Amino acid sequence: MKNFLVQNKQFLLYCIIGMSGTTLDFTVYSLLLHTGALDYQAANVIGYASGTLLSFILNARFNFCVTDRIPRRMACFFGVALLGWTVSAALLHVFIADYRFNKYLSKLATLVVVMLLQYNLNRWFSFRKTE
Repeated sequence: MKNFLVQNKQFLLYCIIGMSGTTLDFTVYSLLLHTGALDYQAANVIGYASGTLLSFILNARFNFCVTDRIPRRMACFFGVALLGWTVSAALLHVFIADYRFNKYLSKLATLVVVMLLQYNLNRWFSFRKTE
């Protein structure tokens, strides 16, 4: 078990940090839906953007420990996030509009797919160590 934790420390920390970003995303999404302020896709954009910003800050500082090229890294991180949001929006459309699944459970289901996609892309592109 210890070897697993050591070998996967970065991924596990990414998941923990991702949970904070996801919690913010889901909270903002839910509040905007609950108040009737926006439809589910617009609420998804705002929730997603807020969670992405928090995740970038925490991952840069505490997980990948990078301090160089922050504007470039942030642009790359948000590019990956845009791809993740596109996948999220498409899945939400399928789950909610096509299959009439619950809006909240549908959002939770998309988070797993998007987290795995974004971790790998961010590790390879956004937070790659420069030489």
